[in-house]
Amino acid sequence: MHDYRRIADRIAADIATGRLRPGERLPPQRKFARRHGIAASTAERAYGELVRRGLVVGEVGRGTFVKATAPVRPGRGLIEDAGTPVNLELNYPSAEGQSELLADALAPLLRPDVLTEALRPAAATGTPAAREAVAALLTTPGWRPDPSRILFTGNARQSVAAALASLVRPGGRVGVEELTYPVVKEIAGRLGITLVPLATDEEGLRPESVAAAHRTAPLSALYVQPTLHNPTSVTTSDERRRQLALTVSDLELPVVEDRIWSFLAENDDPLAALAPALTHVVDGLSKRVAPGLTVGFLVVPEQRVDAVADAVRSGGWSAGRFALEAGVRWTVDGTVARLVEAKRADAARRQRVLAECLAGFAVRSDPRAYYAWWHLPAPWRADTFTAAAAALGIAVTPGPSFAVGPNRTPDAVRLGLASAAVPDLERALRALAGLAASRTDR
Repeated sequence: MHDYRRIADRIAADIATGRLRPGERLPPQRKFARRHGIAASTAERAYGELVRRGLVVGEVGRGTFVKATAPVRPGRGLIEDAGTPVNLELNYPSAEGQSELLADALAPLLRPDVLTEALRPAAATGTPAAREAVAALLTTPGWRPDPSRILFTGNARQSVAAALASLVRPGGRVGVEELTYPVVKEIAGRLGITLVPLATDEEGLRPESVAAAHRTAPLSALYVQPTLHNPTSVTTSDERRRQLALTVSDLELPVVEDRIWSFLAENDDPLAALAPALTHVVDGLSKRVAPGLTVGFLVVPEQRVDAVADAVRSGGWSAGRFALEAGVRWTVDGTVARLVEAKRADAARRQRVLAECLAGFAVRSDPRAYYAWWHLPAPWRADTFTAAAAALGIAVTPGPSFAVGPNRTPDAVRLGLASAAVPDLERALRALAGLAASRTDR
């Protein structure tokens, strides 16, 4: 009897020594099994072990390929510095003069009498002033959240975790767009939740895909990004939102709606405006303001306030009181509104640079977004292009980081436009365009 792990170890050694090179295709599993005199099931498990270790990637209809980059912890590239000169993985926008604006608003907090109060623990429900300020901040033409239904966490990622933890038991199924925020994949793994990829098109998530998945085995919740979806920048149409709201209402399916980038899309109403009894809205200050001192927001259905607040407390996801007080001051005095206007203009400028530098390539984006989804020209694959870009000193996020399920590996990369200085961004995009064109004839 053959141990599949030892077989995987031998293949891993060949990868480590260079006998199997990045991008090289492994033999089909049945052919590998015959060649080595092992059962097909053993070969399948060995290949699965290599996928688990992050050494190879399987692509439907194409085979199994050696990955070109070292394994990376899920979600890492989106929240930590990748150590490269131009980082298009990180995506934290910053407006000119931002630090000065924030410092002016923080100054009153440093008075001893005010600081004493600001350093006390914060409850999941925040303070009355915080709830009113956030209700005003999140209001859209067709929706104003009830302040009594607003909860607070340390950041938007923790808001997603708290919402899912309150809705889904370990082993439960959550529907997501077939390309989704990588940190959600990490959160699901830690909570013991199975993510179910759902079909999308140019208008966003397809309601019939939600219904079909629910019929197969009941979903416990749905996680969606209807506004400026990350990574594709798609904003769900009004009609599609109405259809989606009808579907989740018919199924009585709770929704976690991630609106962290919605501040870039002025006058965009949330799905919560159409299905308020089911929708948990997630938002925060990390993109509007800065990632280092932030607060996450949760607007939850009236009957779920206590359950979600319990999840926030038990998960240790409560907001810091100082950050909460700072966020309230920045909101009330207009600092957040000024930063939002500046960042909308900055995103539009960076999109113009993107359009000029990558003209002629298959790039999907939105003029309001801080990111773009680039379908690479053949024969480039996402991992080999990512490695080649890193060799030029440019970090990008490979498409498979966003894919749900082992067989969904798009030949695309996400470009984060927010963090690099504009001259560096332009230089990097032109270098990537030259790199992509360099192999189109191979």
